[in-house]
Amino acid sequence: MYKKLTFKRHVTDWAKTVKVKPVQIRIQKMRKKWASCSSNGYVTFNEDILSLKKSFMDYVIVHELLHLRVPNHGKLFRSLMDAYLPGWQKGKDIMNNR
Repeated sequence: MYKKLTFKRHVTDWAKTVKVKPVQIRIQKMRKKWASCSSNGYVTFNEDILSLKKSFMDYVIVHELLHLRVPNHGKLFRSLMDAYLPGWQKGKDIMNNR
């Protein structure tokens, strides 16, 4: 299980990789989502993610961070997901079955 500080560092590392700068990274209880991203740069993660597999965690992190660059799930978004996280579709399936 990740600790909150370790998780935030992991998110920060991914942010550098995908070339975004979140205003704030938050971890809190969320009932229906793994994460969310606001248009003003706040990225929030469900605290339950701290106990999940790193591969799924990376999927959620990259997915939300890319929304700081691309606000939708269109072709550009999917191309960036492919570039940064090949095989990301498996994570999408898990996320959609929450």
